[in-house]
Amino acid sequence: MSSGPAAGMYSRVRRNSPDEPVSRENPMSDTRAADEAAIQAVLVDSYQAWAAGDAGAMVSNYTADATAIMTGSLRESRDVIREGMALGFAGPLKGSSTYNRQLGIRFVGRDGAIVVSESGILFPGETEVPDPRKVNATWVLEKRDGRWLIAAYHNSPVVQPS
Repeated sequence: MSSGPAAGMYSRVRRNSPDEPVSRENPMSDTRAADEAAIQAVLVDSYQAWAAGDAGAMVSNYTADATAIMTGSLRESRDVIREGMALGFAGPLKGSSTYNRQLGIRFVGRDGAIVVSESGILFPGETEVPDPRKVNATWVLEKRDGRWLIAAYHNSPVVQPS
């Protein structure tokens, strides 16, 4: 049995002085637990802002240079993402919310994290997302000045078994 990091986790390599061996530090330290909680809070804030139809609040935890790739579109900045969401909330997404089930989180170095989730849009009156509308989503977060921010988002339809 390996004593290395859990599957899907990256360990951090710490270089010692030239005469000391290289050692691996535990990626799931107390700091990682705090980081994971902070990341969860960022995502929950985004989901709640969506439910409120508030595009500005939805992207408040995005980096200025964030990208979002969704079926048929590439949005190349926080401002472009906000504008697109504002149009959606005023039109076809009015009154909608989201379904989100986190499938995994892993840290990439000290200041990067990748969250994978199954997501979908709940339109008014719906209590669950029909399978054909579910997507797998990837969130890339970066810690800047001590604060976790969304740097990139991408989703792709879930392929349903035939």
